[in-house]
Amino acid sequence: MSTTPTAQKVAVVTGAARGIGAAVAARLAQDGLAVAVFDLDEAACATTVETVEKAGGRILAVGCDVSDSEQVEAGVARVTAELGAPTVLVNNAGIIRDNLVFRMTDQDFDSVIGVHLRGAFLMARAVQRHQTAAGWGRTVNLSSSAALGNRGQSNYSSAKAGLMGLTKTLAIELGPFGVTVNCVAPGFIATDMTEATAERMGITFEEFTERYVKTIPVRRRGRPEDIAQAVSFFVREEAGFVNGQVLFVAGGPKG
Repeated sequence: MSTTPTAQKVAVVTGAARGIGAAVAARLAQDGLAVAVFDLDEAACATTVETVEKAGGRILAVGCDVSDSEQVEAGVARVTAELGAPTVLVNNAGIIRDNLVFRMTDQDFDSVIGVHLRGAFLMARAVQRHQTAAGWGRTVNLSSSAALGNRGQSNYSSAKAGLMGLTKTLAIELGPFGVTVNCVAPGFIATDMTEATAERMGITFEEFTERYVKTIPVRRRGRPEDIAQAVSFFVREEAGFVNGQVLFVAGGPKG
């Protein structure tokens, strides 16, 4: 793995303390990139940092609320100073505040839109100046099969559908500058977030998993590493003619 800062591409992965974000960070480091991992709690990224460093990678943890424009600008500036100008961005940060629409509060809706959709916009706006200056860049947004609609998730589904629209628009705007923007939409992936959904439904995670696996053609639940593989493809040099696409990684057809 190259350790020369001037030769090594730099990636920012948001929501990378655990789950999909942590797997993506580890995979991109394996692919030879230096990685900055953003999370609301910088200390929570310790395991991700340890995993990458043990494998010989360069990594930086940054505490950042991606829904706050000042924190985003400061975080990207820190990455630029300590690792180098980022030209790869993976927008993965997210929260859930599930409820049926008649019980959902304004704050439940706004906070989910703020982290998922506003956060992706703010990060993309901050990083694109480095991408366009370099004449090369890769942005990958993490949507979800819930973008197609999911009971109890009007906020989350709206945010994830919005990310698909943001992806296609940024692909049009940034494509002429050598920057591709694509979207990965996971299906059922075993993470802390899906465990929280099971808890909300009042069933065990094992029961929740069994229920969903029966509907998945490949008859297994997804792993964070499955999503990391898809992100890795979009980030590669060879994927330069793939732009504005939504890839469902769900064990079967969606959309």
